[in-house]
Amino acid sequence: DVRFDLGAAAEVGVGQMRRVDVADRTFVVSRLGDDDFTVTDGICSHGRAHLAEGVLVDGCIECPKHNGRFDARTGEPVRRPVKVAIATYDVEVVDGRLVSDLVARAHRGADA
Repeated sequence: DVRFDLGAAAEVGVGQMRRVDVADRTFVVSRLGDDDFTVTDGICSHGRAHLAEGVLVDGCIECPKHNGRFDARTGEPVRRPVKVAIATYDVEVVDGRLVSDLVARAHRGADA
């Protein structure tokens, strides 16, 4: 069970996002509340932009390119022009660090 260190929890302020690159993949860590972190794919499914360059609005990641939005918890598109969901990943805080296995939630059942 491989786990990845995505950085210090304290480095992501409430209402902020941070880009995290692991090998050739890009993710976004979002902090929705004090102990409420999410991890999603970091590239927009519509415009191929880096989502961490956008903003968090009411629990949604707004893409900087065309202002489409994804729910930060589910990855579902909530504002056009985005239509295709982005993957989400489990994340937990371990000794002040954000840790994830980076296995997309939708794929867990198929991999078991």
